[in-house]
Amino acid sequence: MIVADNETAVDLLYYQAVARTVVRVVAEKPDEPLSVGVHGDWGAGKSSVLMMVEEAFEGSERILCVRFNGWLFQGFEDAKAVLIETVVDELLRKLPKHRKVADQAAKVLRRVDWMKVARKTSAYGISLTTGIPHPETMRDLGGAARAVLTKGGEGATAENLATLVGGSNDFLREVEEDSAPEQMHAFRGEFEELLQRADIDRLVVLVDDLDRCLPEIAIETLEAIRLFLFVPRAAFVIAADEGMIEYAVRQHFPDLPVTTGSASYARNYLEKLIQVPFRLPSLGYAETRIYVTLLLVLNDCGEESAEFSKIVGLAREVLRRPWKGPGLDRGAIGEALGSVPEAVERALELSGRIAPILADGARGNPRQIKRFINTMMLRLAIAEERGFQDELNISVLAKIMLAEQFAPELYDAMARGSANTGAFDELDALEASVREEPSGALDTKPADGKDADAAEAASAPELPNLEWAKQWATIEPPVAGHDLRPYVFVTRDRRSSFGAVASLGGLDELVAKLLGSSLQVKQASAEVARLQPLEAEQVFDTLRAKVRDAEELAGEPAGARGLAEISRHHPLLRRALLAFLKDLPVSRLGPWVVTGWRGAFAEEDVKAEFDGLLNAWSKQDENGPLKAAATAATKLARRRGRR
Repeated sequence: MIVADNETAVDLLYYQAVARTVVRVVAEKPDEPLSVGVHGDWGAGKSSVLMMVEEAFEGSERILCVRFNGWLFQGFEDAKAVLIETVVDELLRKLPKHRKVADQAAKVLRRVDWMKVARKTSAYGISLTTGIPHPETMRDLGGAARAVLTKGGEGATAENLATLVGGSNDFLREVEEDSAPEQMHAFRGEFEELLQRADIDRLVVLVDDLDRCLPEIAIETLEAIRLFLFVPRAAFVIAADEGMIEYAVRQHFPDLPVTTGSASYARNYLEKLIQVPFRLPSLGYAETRIYVTLLLVLNDCGEESAEFSKIVGLAREVLRRPWKGPGLDRGAIGEALGSVPEAVERALELSGRIAPILADGARGNPRQIKRFINTMMLRLAIAEERGFQDELNISVLAKIMLAEQFAPELYDAMARGSANTGAFDELDALEASVREEPSGALDTKPADGKDADAAEAASAPELPNLEWAKQWATIEPPVAGHDLRPYVFVTRDRRSSFGAVASLGGLDELVAKLLGSSLQVKQASAEVARLQPLEAEQVFDTLRAKVRDAEELAGEPAGARGLAEISRHHPLLRRALLAFLKDLPVSRLGPWVVTGWRGAFAEEDVKAEFDGLLNAWSKQDENGPLKAAATAATKLARRRGRR
């Protein structure tokens, strides 16, 4: 019914090319420490690439591969210690019979244990009873031990004293306050010795889901890699959205300047940690079409079917050079399979119809595309269980879901307009207008085309997001002639037939904050930044609906500042925000609308379009207060530009 939405070694996007390149880079100079970044947006396929890298090293006696998921250990007190322990434990598990390895690993783990005990003792005993700061480095650990021995307090229990004394005897005998660098070098030396005793060419640590962690955990993990574990024979392959890691850097070091030269400090920090970056690109039209085809065939035929395996092989050949064609070729499929099965024919037809808008709307994100297909199949299954599957056409459902997903105002209008009879006259008129064949009559349009343009504007149906709707209306099959009510019913899991946004589950609390005061919105900034793209889009849609449906727009409506904040953190929503501002009724707007958006429009082209909108507001005559405010804002922007 659905395709599992998690990392997989079943390669539908030919990411094997990326994985094999990572493997080559890792194996090329095994004596040198190495950090490789696999970057991409949420859902781009980073975890799947790591799985392919892991599979490539399976069975190798000279290269050991260890997987670490930072998100799983987010609740632990010391991220550095957890990473080191996990790496050492996995090394022991994979080399159980090496006595020398076990002995050296014990030394490394004892040092880690002592670090944790000293940190805990300082945090819960020393800091509260003696005022000594919380230790963050090896230098602080030495200070913590001496503080317990000399100052006592409630935290200086017999157990803590014994542990710290034993630890200091083993590792920090007569350590001076200025010996932290030596301690760090000693730790690195012991870890390097561990890898030498393991008698391997490479230890490859695959670090996943780091961009899901809280900023301090992400930074601690990265610093543990560079400060403690970055030794010869060690390689780290780190899968993370670089945008989220940059955000973590900014949160962890809030006092750093924003930029240095042409790059931000956050970007420089990331580049210092990651030596070799790989970025998974967004899918283009041809790749999206192939991916949708494979998902639909996989859903119908199953992963183990011979037909699916052969089609995947054909797809990989096309994906080697996706710029050469629009997708899978029916003739090649027929030749490989003997004929084109009905399920494959349906998949080819549907993918060709929806791929252009889906590729653009989902911004080439594989997970969003997969979730679109899974949602469609689930809705068909629900219709089957309810007994009205015969009233649904899968191509019409897919077309309506495109509007639901990428033009929610159009979907809402469609749902409201078809509620009584199942027909929506404005939509029928739109489809008819974009499908009209040239009449062949003499062209009587004046040279300047003004009369024709005016006639076209007058005849265009009043629909939201009209330009997008025109492109959407060209998709086969036409919606006209279909009773839209069963389609609206089966898609109501996200929106009601009157366009109200359904409950967002765990996001409801965040939405409430973003509907609050400016202070509440500012306090929610970190939560907004951590949203995944699909979550951000859902919250954006909710806030947009609240602002749009506000009875009074002369004063700032609840949700306006929230829209600015979420667009500031999620660049892909900025054009949607700009389009929304353009669609607001000029006659009802108050002066509030001209300010507060600059942070959300960082790109020069979007900023220029917003300046154009301000200019248009300053020249209109139906709303005096708005005109005055826009004129003042335009003059201020020009003065800033001259500085």
